[in-house]
Amino acid sequence: MEESEDLRAARAVRRAVLGDAYVDGTAADPDTVAGEFQDYITTMAWGVWAREGALTSRDRSLLVMAMTAALGRMEEFRLHASSAHRAGVGDAEVDELLFQVAAYCGAPAGVAAKRSIQQVRTAREQKGAGR
Repeated sequence: MEESEDLRAARAVRRAVLGDAYVDGTAADPDTVAGEFQDYITTMAWGVWAREGALTSRDRSLLVMAMTAALGRMEEFRLHASSAHRAGVGDAEVDELLFQVAAYCGAPAGVAAKRSIQQVRTAREQKGAGR
């Protein structure tokens, strides 16, 4: 199957934000359907990140974290929270995002997101201590 320019652009953004290790891990599945699914998700979800427009990668990262927290998709929230620094998002901005999530999406969503952020930061600290 020929790779489109849109897919190449989306893959580049996905790799830049999530990192090589994560992307390579998801691409390792030898199942043809799994590969097609990854290409679909990459084109659909990461294609919007590759668009030229008024939103920066930082803006998009904050939006994705807010939306995944609001939807209660904590696994996806943790993935994006752990990669937010690659998009230019700092810890203070993520902390402020939690207040927005709690205020507009409810305390349970805010609390779940806060717990996820604590897990992400603990893992990051442990990884840094292991160097």
